[in-house]
Amino acid sequence: MASQTGVLLLNLGGPDRPEDVRPFLYNLFSDPEIIRLPFRWLQKPLAWFISTSRARRSQANYAQIGGGSPLRRITEQQAHALKDALGRIGIEANLYIGMRYWHPFTEEAIAQIKADHIRDLVILPLYPQFSISTSGSSFRLLESLWQQDPELQKIRYTLIPSWYNHPGYVAAMADLIRQELDQCPNPEEAVIFFSAHGVPKSYVTEAGDPYQEEIEACVKLIMAALNRPNSHVLAYQSRVGPVEWLQPYTEDVIPKLAAQGVKTLVVVPISFISEHIETLQEIDIEYREIAEEAGIEVFRRVPALNDHSGFIGALAQLVKDALTAPPRTFAEVNKSRKRVKLYPQERWEWGMTSAAERWNGRLAMLGFLA
Repeated sequence: MASQTGVLLLNLGGPDRPEDVRPFLYNLFSDPEIIRLPFRWLQKPLAWFISTSRARRSQANYAQIGGGSPLRRITEQQAHALKDALGRIGIEANLYIGMRYWHPFTEEAIAQIKADHIRDLVILPLYPQFSISTSGSSFRLLESLWQQDPELQKIRYTLIPSWYNHPGYVAAMADLIRQELDQCPNPEEAVIFFSAHGVPKSYVTEAGDPYQEEIEACVKLIMAALNRPNSHVLAYQSRVGPVEWLQPYTEDVIPKLAAQGVKTLVVVPISFISEHIETLQEIDIEYREIAEEAGIEVFRRVPALNDHSGFIGALAQLVKDALTAPPRTFAEVNKSRKRVKLYPQERWEWGMTSAAERWNGRLAMLGFLA
């Protein structure tokens, strides 16, 4: 008998091939939660214009990492590994992947969940820290699908809003950092540089987004688990547009550290659990160049967790705990974050930077008002 338990993994998605870049961008900009317009009929024409005008430059960036995003392949590896890990602790479950802006779309995953007659569903975002523009965006979509479909309403589901403080995840991060430190010529002199994906500052100060608080708490937990004397810093990458984002900015901090005499950096992509364009291109290529030009002699980057066994074990434990705990619903999660406005702020100015082709990820964190 097929399992009636399912686990839905949520992520952003990314273009698999160069020819996917333009339609991926179109899907992104067609979302009224990314570009909010006073007239809905403008949405698709504007999405077509932006995706068409930015496609070539975006393709050039993806060409630097092989032509497309590895996110789908890595997420599928994580799903297979998680299914096996759950089986080892006695939980038979079907695994589903729901991407927000590219295949397999969240809607595709939900259709398969219905076809498989799933009765108990754990919804697990692959974002350790909650943000209104990552996990929150996917939750909004799912809540809408649930409200419209009586068949979905028969499924018992539970949400895992964030898991930045799970001991298994923290230990896995510390393990990867430890391995990278030990490859440095003078490990004790290396500065551990946590680089997190940024969000507009108003998400935190006005919308009550807990993202920054969870990032800072996560860094403290990882450093405690690492138990090394190295100094560390936290900065934010991937900003775009003229509005203020969380500071300090990664590209500004690197030269400052070099000016202070720092020679060795171990960069930790703290909010990324899979390799994608912002680790492989932004950190590995752009930030490495900044570091070398500033005088940093050793620049090492901690790999993303991907299918690290300790990390997968932590996800399995999260699923097990979620299945035995009282369910957390969309309404409950929203209510528990009283200050969080699930829709982004509506005071955005239009703007692009020279790196705007990295719309993958960062624009999902922006929410323009045109």
